[in-house]
Amino acid sequence: MQDWHEIYNSRKMSAREAADHIKSGDRIVVAHGPAAPVPILEAIGDNKDAYKDVTFYHMVTHGPTPYVGEDKEGHLHCNACFISPGYRGQMEKGIVDLIPLNFSEFPAWLENDVRSNVVVTVVSPPDEHGYVSSGLSCDYTIPAARHARTIIAEVNPNCPVSYGDTFIHVSDIECFVETDRKLLETQPRESTEVEKKIGGYCAQLISDGSCVQLGVGGIPDAILPFLKDKKDLGIHSEVIGDGVKVLMEAGVITGRKKTIDTGLVVTASVFGTADFRKFVNRNPGISMRPVNYTNDPRVISQLDNMVSINACVQVDITGQVNSEYIGGTQFSGMGGQVDFVRGAKMAKGGKSIMACTSTAKHGTISKIVPYLDPGAPVTTSRTDIDYVVTEYGIAHLGGRSLVDRAKALVSVAHPDFRDQLMEEAERRYARKIF
Repeated sequence: MQDWHEIYNSRKMSAREAADHIKSGDRIVVAHGPAAPVPILEAIGDNKDAYKDVTFYHMVTHGPTPYVGEDKEGHLHCNACFISPGYRGQMEKGIVDLIPLNFSEFPAWLENDVRSNVVVTVVSPPDEHGYVSSGLSCDYTIPAARHARTIIAEVNPNCPVSYGDTFIHVSDIECFVETDRKLLETQPRESTEVEKKIGGYCAQLISDGSCVQLGVGGIPDAILPFLKDKKDLGIHSEVIGDGVKVLMEAGVITGRKKTIDTGLVVTASVFGTADFRKFVNRNPGISMRPVNYTNDPRVISQLDNMVSINACVQVDITGQVNSEYIGGTQFSGMGGQVDFVRGAKMAKGGKSIMACTSTAKHGTISKIVPYLDPGAPVTTSRTDIDYVVTEYGIAHLGGRSLVDRAKALVSVAHPDFRDQLMEEAERRYARKIF
């Protein structure tokens, strides 16, 4: 049997050489977020004239997207399940197509419908046994790698070795591109006073021993300081960031009360700072699993007292939620929101929370609205919502009538818009409500 060192050394090459392993008609899976191998993607973009009808598939990408552009037409195309910052506005030009899909379904869709055959990702250097770790993201990368014809890996020492389902043997990888570039970081920022109020209200709905889904961003970061007095919290999430480190080190996150994966922080992706990646590296308390596990509502429902917290763009007065469409433009995507909302609702003692500021555009637009914007999708249905939280309080919607929902939502809307919302609600339901 050939020694793994020989295999690895024989397959080392430049990003440009790796790009030659792409064939016309290939269906390429790009790893999630900071795990996207930018030098390899740039080389493929530069080599576009060598291909016809190559299609990229992925969720969120951060940083450059050198395979997207009008000059790539006929050569490279992007089918995304989430519209990322690098190419917002490109969907309207026909350069990018959106696939509405629950994140939990992504691995099976790639294998059975797309039949993807190439995976590009960042991995750690090989260990003494010849295994690399896709330590930043295993969510759909690992399932896709298992049926891929070709895996092209950027080998970067800044990629953590994460335990769980992240390991690939070097014999299964066709191309190794060694770099030591600084990987993309997601920096925490100081929460605004409005976000802090929202964080405080959300924390009121989290009891000791709860298992929490928290993403990364302004509102999740704002919730964390209010959790420092909680006991024995668990984490089961599609992505984690620096706040998990703070609460694990403080003894708040222990996972002792989790009904499955007891004692483990379970996630599919690691975002955050370089410092957080060092914390994740070979940390036995963190287990990375693909999204067909982390986001499966049947799995989530097994976690007693599961609390799902998600952000949204708009909520209408019936409780319908738009989390992806702004001003006539597809701004993001469904992600795993519906997966976690439904899983949490099915869990014993579970709760689903939608959190948002009451207004947008410097207070000129209300996020609590009579009707969702024309063309806006219903990301999460009104039957799946338990709570809506703004800086003005908590609206409990689960199990309530449409009239009672309208009353609750008006109470957490910005005062400048409450009269208008009350008028619209009374017109809609043809009765005096307030």
